[in-house]
Amino acid sequence: MAPDPNRLDPRDVVARKRDGDELTPAEMEEFVLGYATGRIPDYLAAAFLMAVYLRGLSREETSSLARAMVRSGSTLPLRGVSRPKVDKHSTGGVSDGVTLVFAPLAASLGLAVAKLSGRGLGHTGGTLDKLESIPGFRTDLGAAELERQVEKIGCAVAAQSKDLVPVDGALYALRDATATVASVPLIAASVMSKKLAVGTDLILLDVKAGSGAFMKTPRQAFDLAAACIALSEAWGRPARAAVTDMSQPLGRAIGNALDVAEAVRVLRGEEEGRLRDLSLTFAAEAVSLLTGRPRDEARAAAERALDKGDAAESFARMVAAQGGDARVVEDPWGVLPSAPIRVDVPAPFGYLAGVDAEALGRAAVGLGAGRVHKGDRVDPAVGVEFCATVGDRLGGDRPLAVVHGRDGSSSAIAAERVRAAILVSDEEPAPSPLIHGWLGESPREVTDGAVREP
Repeated sequence: MAPDPNRLDPRDVVARKRDGDELTPAEMEEFVLGYATGRIPDYLAAAFLMAVYLRGLSREETSSLARAMVRSGSTLPLRGVSRPKVDKHSTGGVSDGVTLVFAPLAASLGLAVAKLSGRGLGHTGGTLDKLESIPGFRTDLGAAELERQVEKIGCAVAAQSKDLVPVDGALYALRDATATVASVPLIAASVMSKKLAVGTDLILLDVKAGSGAFMKTPRQAFDLAAACIALSEAWGRPARAAVTDMSQPLGRAIGNALDVAEAVRVLRGEEEGRLRDLSLTFAAEAVSLLTGRPRDEARAAAERALDKGDAAESFARMVAAQGGDARVVEDPWGVLPSAPIRVDVPAPFGYLAGVDAEALGRAAVGLGAGRVHKGDRVDPAVGVEFCATVGDRLGGDRPLAVVHGRDGSSSAIAAERVRAAILVSDEEPAPSPLIHGWLGESPREVTDGAVREP
């Protein structure tokens, strides 16, 4: 068959971006969809990603990229959900169990959360891995099944459908293989294409900054948050983004079953700390923006939902609906798998002045709690409980951490990594802020759930 003379030569697209030219929406769409359908080979797509990594993308190009990625597959309008709909996304970190708390908490407050989550990679944990530590819990929900559950219960947490933004998975794997992951426009387009393909009334973004995050500084995190907000504005979708602290683990649990048990304690009103505080903040923001209630009233309602057990009941209903053992809410360790070995890591004397959160995440991965490569098997029982927060006075009977392992050798290695990951001072350090700041505007009106394009 003779080549189509009107079809764009993908080599020209790569060359133009290599030379710093701005690509048109038509060029971006044809290249992305050409790669999605297999017409454009990996080697040309790799060259394109490197050109983007080195030259960057304008706001208009990033919007064109996200639009093309959405058009590579189907969308999820959620028109059958009558509640106000919110999608909350985190860029990933260590002991980040907010989704486990936020989804049922928001549902107990009358909102709808259809959360499409991912698996852990590297030092960061994955929400799907955590939930699958509950025996029987199923994450492979079809679109119609997910929508029915969200309408009935108020929340569902499931794996992303292969039909929803399918090119994103292929591009991410290629970015990982070509050292082009750390590109703000590529990250923003990847994150927001999945958010924009789902018809929600509000997008909440939790952009992490610190040693346990992909964005190591607040400035980098603000740049990413701004790029994501710009994409939502270009599509006419309400969004808010918080840049939050990941200079230390958000909670205590760094694992999978450990994370679920901690989330249950928070949902039952039994656990204080940064995980509870941030979950309440996002829940209050969602309720306030979608219902018009003042933030202080919304936060007070969220606190009551935790302390009275309403949020825990929503979690139990979600677990049961997705095939899991709902007794996990009443008796977590009667249901969840536990590691056979526990090793206390003694705390040195002094103040905890700093933590390498990524090192703690990698210590848990070394035990089997995470994966280095996609497809690696995860051990749901193992992990690390880190028992201190920056500013705490260490020493005495309370351990610095508890390692949950399968054998003595790997547990000892993890304990040594934990000890090496902290900084101790004789002087009390200044506390780290939980939230560095917010970006984005409040939604002016509630949409009808349609997935709209600019």
